[in-house]
Amino acid sequence: MKKKGQKKKIIKVEKKNFFDKLKDNYKKIKENPKEVLINTKSSLKSFLKINKLFVFFTFLNVLNGALLRALTLGTSTVFDFDAILADLSFVLLLGSFSFLFKEKGKFIYLVIVSFFLSFLCVLNSAYYTFYTSFSSISLLSTARFITDVGDAVVENVLQPKDLIYVLPFLSFVFLHHKYKKDEGYLKSPFMYKSRINFIRILATGIICLLLFFTTLTGTDIGRLTKQWNREYVVKKFGLYIYHVNDLVKSLEPKFAALFGYDSALKEFNDFYKEVEPPKTNEYTGIFEGKNIIVIHGESIQNFLIGLKFNGQEVTPNLNRLASEGLYFNNFYTQVSVGTSSDTEFTFNTSLMPANIGTAFSNYADKEYVSIPKLLKEKGYYTFAMHANNGDYWNRRVMHKNLGYDELIAKDKFEIDEVIGLGLSDASFFRQSVQKLKKIQEEHEKYYGTFIMLTNHTPFSEVDKYGEFDVDIKETKKNEFGEDEIISHPYMEGTKLGNYFKSAHYADYALGIFFEELKKEGLLDNTIIVFYGDHDARLPKSNYIRLYNYDIETDEERTEEDPNYVEFNDYNYELNRKVPFIIWSQQTIKKPKKIEYTMGMYDVMPTLGNMFGFYNKYALGHDIFNIKDKNIVIFPTGNWVTKDIYYNSQKEESYIITNSVINNEEIRANCERTDKILSVSNNILVYDLIRNSKVDTVNESDVIKGK
Repeated sequence: MKKKGQKKKIIKVEKKNFFDKLKDNYKKIKENPKEVLINTKSSLKSFLKINKLFVFFTFLNVLNGALLRALTLGTSTVFDFDAILADLSFVLLLGSFSFLFKEKGKFIYLVIVSFFLSFLCVLNSAYYTFYTSFSSISLLSTARFITDVGDAVVENVLQPKDLIYVLPFLSFVFLHHKYKKDEGYLKSPFMYKSRINFIRILATGIICLLLFFTTLTGTDIGRLTKQWNREYVVKKFGLYIYHVNDLVKSLEPKFAALFGYDSALKEFNDFYKEVEPPKTNEYTGIFEGKNIIVIHGESIQNFLIGLKFNGQEVTPNLNRLASEGLYFNNFYTQVSVGTSSDTEFTFNTSLMPANIGTAFSNYADKEYVSIPKLLKEKGYYTFAMHANNGDYWNRRVMHKNLGYDELIAKDKFEIDEVIGLGLSDASFFRQSVQKLKKIQEEHEKYYGTFIMLTNHTPFSEVDKYGEFDVDIKETKKNEFGEDEIISHPYMEGTKLGNYFKSAHYADYALGIFFEELKKEGLLDNTIIVFYGDHDARLPKSNYIRLYNYDIETDEERTEEDPNYVEFNDYNYELNRKVPFIIWSQQTIKKPKKIEYTMGMYDVMPTLGNMFGFYNKYALGHDIFNIKDKNIVIFPTGNWVTKDIYYNSQKEESYIITNSVINNEEIRANCERTDKILSVSNNILVYDLIRNSKVDTVNESDVIKGK
């Protein structure tokens, strides 16, 4: 026992630092590598036995990442070493922190992390089904919109396969309860070693991550930082690192003023210095001063035009407009995750959708040059009508920023007939004409957008669409020699069949709109512009049945059948075209079908030439100037010309015509695609239209063709 007044003896122990320990270990390996190998093997075996919980956690979450790639990108990606290594490194890094917790805390931490990672897999699987892309953290800002389309999400997006990712999580919980009574399962034999294990696993995760980065090329890094080629990023980097990068990119707009502004501005200025003002052509100024009615056709695809069942047209009214006006039959929408709102944005600004999130939600405070703004300068009253919630896709805010004087939304309509998401298109158009009549009385010229609603996924209320059969009927003699009508199911009962019924109803509603406009004399000085906003996002298997149904066997033809019509992934992409039609009651002088490949960003320059306005920031072209030299790019980095559809994820070219592949042309188009996507996104992120000092082109000189 220490006596009073006796000083405490302090023994100072010299501790070795990290690098000294490394030297000691290196020395041991050099002197006796065999013994070190045996000890390492023994330590690893002991670690795995004691830390079964962590082993389950690591294996099951890496497995989930592989499953997601298999069920979205294809089974060939399951054993991609790069993605597995990326997922493993992320799971190890995240899981290492569990060793800082004691006993039950370790399980609680790991089960929370496992649940979150499983949820990410379910979310992305369902999202990929609908968008053929992967979700984004930035879309949380649009989560409030899901309640307005809840039925569509449940019925048309979430599928049983999306729940498979829950099984590994449940297995993890089950295995925990099975082995938790085993000695040492949760408890490390020495508590101080928990911190050591944390460092070891953390270091292992870092080593795996460094090994993964040695496999990357400059192209891989570029695609990660740009993020628009999401399929490629997930295929190469795995889902988990994709989402870490996505989180960083989602925060980018908040730090835009701090990082990257100068380089973005330089790229912006250099790009627009190379853009030449448009030239005049046969359509210059032909509609100047006329009223404009734009019809936003919900989920109307181009292959509907001219399609018949039992001699009955699916879209007789659209067929008439196409035959009497300018009908662009190789027209592509360019939507990203914002679907309808992306179409409105690109249509009105000739810019691409946002790389992260949506322009309508994430960049509603930026400045844009738009059709409504330019027409307001020419004395037009601008408005939009839509029988849905005005806050859906943040339209109430964004429409005002785009230059619309008024958004006439759901609260201004009597909801007297509901189909699908809200007021039926037939009732919407009847009520809209009366509102339009009042607008014409009060304003000399107007530009109005009418947004349809009924033909929205999931196309399930077939009893409200009216009679339209999508079977095949044939007349045969029965045993008594009498004519009998035999019905073959064909597309009945399929999602695509229901879509035909819904589209037929939407076309019927359009017929009502035109009848009411004509009755009220509102077509006399008016140009109608119609476009489909995006495709219906329906399964490829339904299209295979559409083109390969055999009436004799009541089954689909197989690939061995000489009459089999191939419908591969590229056919599916090309089939996503939508109609674009310009029509007037006075009949356009030369009604024609225009075959040029055209995108939504080409609409503003094309209409601008016809109506006398010009946007120097347009990314598209007047189609009658560029003609068959046009390229349509997509937010994914894919692009299409009259000859080729290029898939940037697979780095494959699909030949549309009989042309020969020109590798130099493909390389140039890929570079142009990257440039346009970069410039467009920088305009949104850095608000470059408001902040730039680009030399302007005098509008009057452009219109006069100087």
